[in-house]
Amino acid sequence: MDFSHETVVWAAKTFGLIYLVIFSMAVVAYAFWPSRQKEFHDASAAILKQEDRPWR
Repeated sequence: MDFSHETVVWAAKTFGLIYLVIFSMAVVAYAFWPSRQKEFHDASAAILKQEDRPWR
């Protein structure tokens, strides 16, 4: 089997696309998973909490 430049480029483009699509789906699933809702809500509200201010 001859590994020409075109073969390697084709494999990288094909499997790279598949990898990125699967990785993107995993990130979206993680972000919208119901058990993570409280964790993300707490993180978004943490900046507004009184005790998180710098010392004066």
